[in-house]
Amino acid sequence: MQQFSSAGYDRALTVFSPDGRLFQIEYAREAVKRGTTSVGIVSKEGVIFAVDKKVKSKLVVPTSIEKIFKIDDHIGTASSGLVADARRLVDIARRQAQVNKLQYHEPISVTGLAKYIGDLEQMYTQSGGIRPFGISLIIGGVSDDECRIYETDPSGALVEYKATAIGFGRDKALELFEEKYTDELTIDEAIDLAIEGIYKATDGKVADDSVEISVIDKETAQYQKLESDEIDVYLNKVLERKEQEKKEAEERAKKEAEEKEARKAEIKAQKEAEKLAQEEEAEASEEEEDVEAPKDEE
Repeated sequence: MQQFSSAGYDRALTVFSPDGRLFQIEYAREAVKRGTTSVGIVSKEGVIFAVDKKVKSKLVVPTSIEKIFKIDDHIGTASSGLVADARRLVDIARRQAQVNKLQYHEPISVTGLAKYIGDLEQMYTQSGGIRPFGISLIIGGVSDDECRIYETDPSGALVEYKATAIGFGRDKALELFEEKYTDELTIDEAIDLAIEGIYKATDGKVADDSVEISVIDKETAQYQKLESDEIDVYLNKVLERKEQEKKEAEERAKKEAEEKEARKAEIKAQKEAEKLAQEEEAEASEEEEDVEAPKDEE
């Protein structure tokens, strides 16, 4: 297919390029990719949200940076991208949760709220004079005694996951989840996996005050934000394990290098021995020829 330049087709949200792309939505997705890492995991005991707040200055108060939000007692969300856009969507989601209670006298379902937010985001992709939300959300919680998480993106697309990540290093975190996720994870194991996912996504650049974690327990269906002391326990456990794995990897690499050098020395010694044997054999042949030569003259 012929490739078309974005020139002229990214000036308006509602104009498709000849190859069927809406560049403004793709630019919004780029804003999400540049955001900090956010993770959502479903366990058999509840739903876990974890984010890397990435405090860039020691002058910033870490608690003022909010990336995980409570929507209702049984629903929460984690964001990545433009935080101001996230706050706007969170306000809308909270209002919709209360409207649902007043109209239907029951808590809104996780699926219903996720679809509502996805529809809203999609509306902002088909009108002039507005722009898409530069944010992706992981919406999760407990409804009908089931744990669910959904991921939305600026286009309004909605996908349900068992474990997912958004923002910086998403592919690395998903690779880890595909390898280690199981349906039988406990909350503690899911938190451990979530922190490890952030660790891998950020290439190990995780600080004590940069991780925020919230949990929605399946049995009580209640949202709870973990205190910094509790997070430190989980984080230190992961960091110690990763440090141990790093040392073991270095030892294995050192051992393999030593074995490689030993093999090289062994091969070199073997070649020298073969060369010496060939030289001795050649000298012996020459001596035999010298002894036989006088007999031939007689």
